Amino acid sequence: MELIRRFVREEEGQGLVEYALILGLIAVVAIAALTLSGSSINNMFGTISGTLANAESTIGS
Repeated sequence: MELIRRFVREEEGQGLVEYALILGLIAVVAIAALTLSGSSINNMFGTISGTLANAESTIGS
């Protein structure tokens, strides 16, 4: 029980916990943004890949 009281009173780790929460929030936002824009990015890379494949076949001919 004393360990819990001491843990609640100490403030040394408070800054670390705040940074961890901010980092977690940033990670969640980044994952959500990538998930929502995933198909758009996939289409963009597909277009680039197709263009490069056509350029390669044109140069190779």
